[in-house]
Amino acid sequence: MSPSSETAHGQRLVIVESPAKAKTIKGYLGPGYIVEASVGHIRDLPSTAAEVPDKYTGEVRRLGVDVDHDFAPIYVVNADKKSQVSKLKSLLAESDELFLATDEDREGEAIAWHLQQVLKPKVPVHRMVFHEITKSAIQEAVANPRELNQRLVDAQETRRILDRLYGFEVSPVLWKKVMPKLSAGRVQSVATRLVVERERERMAFRSASYWDLVGTFGTGRTPADAANPESFGARLIAVDGKRIASGRDFGQDGRLKAGSANTLHLDEQAARALAAALEQTAFSVRGVESKPYRRSPYAPFRTTTLQQEASRKLGFGAKRTMQVAQKLYENGFITYMRTDSTTLSDTAVAAARAQVTQLYGADYLPDAPRTYASKVKNAQEAHEAVRPSGDRFRTPAETGLSGDDFRLYELIWMRTVASQMKDAVGQSVTVKVGGRAADGRDVEFSASGKIITFHGFLKAYVEGADDPNAELDDRERRLPQVTEGDPLAAEQITPEGHATKPPARYTEASLVKELEDREIGRPSTYASIIDTIIGRRYVFKKGTALVPSFLSFAVVNLLEKHFGRLVDYDFTAKMEDDLDRIAAGEAQSVPWLKRFYFGEGEGTAAGGAAEAGNGDGDHLGGLKELVTDLGAIDAREISSFRVSDDITLRVGRYGPYVERASEVEGEPGQRADIPEELPPDELTVELAEELLARPSGDYELGPDPVSGNMLVAKDGRYGPYVTEILPEGTPKTGKNAVKPRTASLFKTMALDTVTLDDALKLLSLPRVVGVDAEGVEITAQNGRYGPYLKRGTDSRSLTSEDQLFTVTLEEALAIYAQPKQRGRAAAAPPLKELGTDPVSERPVVVKDGRFGPYVTDGETNATLRKDDAVETITPERGYELLAEKRARGPVKKTAKKAPAKKAAAKKTATKTAAKKTTAAAKTAAKKTTTVKKAATKTAAAKKTAASKTTATDEG
Repeated sequence: MSPSSETAHGQRLVIVESPAKAKTIKGYLGPGYIVEASVGHIRDLPSTAAEVPDKYTGEVRRLGVDVDHDFAPIYVVNADKKSQVSKLKSLLAESDELFLATDEDREGEAIAWHLQQVLKPKVPVHRMVFHEITKSAIQEAVANPRELNQRLVDAQETRRILDRLYGFEVSPVLWKKVMPKLSAGRVQSVATRLVVERERERMAFRSASYWDLVGTFGTGRTPADAANPESFGARLIAVDGKRIASGRDFGQDGRLKAGSANTLHLDEQAARALAAALEQTAFSVRGVESKPYRRSPYAPFRTTTLQQEASRKLGFGAKRTMQVAQKLYENGFITYMRTDSTTLSDTAVAAARAQVTQLYGADYLPDAPRTYASKVKNAQEAHEAVRPSGDRFRTPAETGLSGDDFRLYELIWMRTVASQMKDAVGQSVTVKVGGRAADGRDVEFSASGKIITFHGFLKAYVEGADDPNAELDDRERRLPQVTEGDPLAAEQITPEGHATKPPARYTEASLVKELEDREIGRPSTYASIIDTIIGRRYVFKKGTALVPSFLSFAVVNLLEKHFGRLVDYDFTAKMEDDLDRIAAGEAQSVPWLKRFYFGEGEGTAAGGAAEAGNGDGDHLGGLKELVTDLGAIDAREISSFRVSDDITLRVGRYGPYVERASEVEGEPGQRADIPEELPPDELTVELAEELLARPSGDYELGPDPVSGNMLVAKDGRYGPYVTEILPEGTPKTGKNAVKPRTASLFKTMALDTVTLDDALKLLSLPRVVGVDAEGVEITAQNGRYGPYLKRGTDSRSLTSEDQLFTVTLEEALAIYAQPKQRGRAAAAPPLKELGTDPVSERPVVVKDGRFGPYVTDGETNATLRKDDAVETITPERGYELLAEKRARGPVKKTAKKAPAKKAAAKKTATKTAAKKTTAAAKTAAKKTTTVKKAATKTAAAKKTAASKTTATDEG
């Protein structure tokens, strides 16, 4: 059938998820088609009880799922999608056929099903699927539609119900026992546990010191060249036949591992003594071992490997990678980016091989195409690797892309082309060097080298590494050409000290890899999972490392002790297997859900529950019972962690603190807040003692001579300050509410030395300096970013806090007579230099602005997030912030107006706004609107909290 034959088939309505995708596809289909976006999901489980129809009550209203009637979900059309649904219905009424062209994965299939259920079409309905947005692919998809895959829909619905039950049942336990507004999730809680366990390992770790020797040996041959160097380095590996201990020989406790009887542990003194004994030693080559080296190309990208490489090479977080990839896909540059497959179609293989020949020559092309088997269990999302789209790959220079879009496309293009190139080959060589020390001990050094004689695919692409010290595949190490028995001269022998390091914290890339290796969750959801645990304050970023908060320690502690199965790695992986079996039609959804929620055999026919899972009979069962009996959970114990014999860390409702019990029974002990973003492994006994030694509590300074109110000095979360104690009965809310005067201490003041006179001065601010010639008042004020003068809307910085009380009207007028500098201190040097931005190729620095520190390359400014600090921010993090700011672009007024539209008469304005607003921004804006509306409608605070904390879709 012809995709543009309007006369034969009338008008066809094609529905996709995003406006950007709709715009691209419309250009390929012709006049007989209307392409419109659903803008994501149009229907879902209710976020709050207020959204549930009135006919539902009790648990059904709370959960949005009727657990007593085969777990029937209660679906509601999202409030911010009602106008779009009306538009789709109107367009459908004028159409003769409906094509549902959502993504080809489970979620896309579910969106298509919901569209069909809501729109109730009376015309023929077709499921249109494709994995790339090119003219040929779209026309092929129109010509060969299929039916909806109900198994995929059922599998996605089961995941959604499972995640709803998990989140809405377990999260309230966290609210009651740890802190309000927390959330739990099937995958997010397990991911958080992984990060917490790694930090526990770091906290338990004890470093070990060990030494060895490094020698530089010369052959005495001249002249030397790059292919045959005159000297080389080698490391001591054995003394008298005993192997020298290295980092891998020590355990987490800092001691040599069991079975190290034939290992020699050198300390500094022994290493230096041995080096001295080798000063006059004659060395020779004891052995040369040469082996062929061969390295095969890396498989084309799937979702997780793309996220990992984008993190290593481009500094992108998983979320940023998926945002850019989504944009590239919707604009027709790459294939679908959520995939578990490493397979390339025959067309793609031909395109890649053609470019190998064109760019590198026939010598780099293997005789037969390369095929790659997927390493992911039950890989079944989309059916091809992430690659450039089309039957001829555009080189990066041909795309017209720029910035992050260009860089990610280039990465995908290089990896795809390289996957169809020849192996890299060469030789790896090991040289053993021996000698006898002056004291008679026999020593042996070893050096390893690698020569690549044919680079093959390495000409096009070299994979990165999570370990910054790891050697990449294309690095050569050349050794001189020596044979056994050749004499060598020791040019230098140097003792080197080493210390074992704790396990590295997860980065986004390594956490993605760990989740995939453990088969936890679906790879397509990892980016959103990481975004969730950062957004929930369970994890924060320190550079690229993911650091767990003390709050996450309390949450994981509760889950491990009282819901151990729910955060067990094997259990979570088994659940994933079960969900895959449901998708394959090998298991039934309802019996499986009954088993998970009610327990083994509860309310199920004989044999039904066992067949629903994987047959082990014990890995499911009893969520309802687990969350019903909470009496055994001691909230204080869950949130308490011993630092020393008399100091305890506690996670309170307002943050973590350390506490030392009072020696006198019944009296309050010492307490001190912990800095919000202190990594848990840095909370030592010494630091806890230091925090407790700092002044704390309220310091009475004396009464205000005017009001009589007592003035006190306090230590708050944002630093020390002074305030007044208002008399009892003073209204605190309503129209007549009175707020106490408050002022931050100057940088030169301390909580334990501030006086009543100091407090009175601070509370006297702002001070009226005088009036200018036009009658405008000039005041001296102390702001968050320092002291300043204010005249109307014109502010000018002062150089010191003391000037707030001393600056005269004449001095103020003189300051205003000077040209205004842009920013607080235009001439001030940057706080930190980060290097050259890879996109703009301009120097990036950290500066201090009126709204706090920010990174800038002179063109784009990006404020540091709460997780970032000037002292610890890395160049990669700075580049990432700038990239995110560039991607967001300027704030567009049309986007703000869009949610306010009320009447159908404003359709034209709505279309204009939709064209100018990206899919991601539009979705985010509508979600925000939904939350606000729900909060307004819902009177109970608990309902609002449930809306914000538990309605997550993870799997």
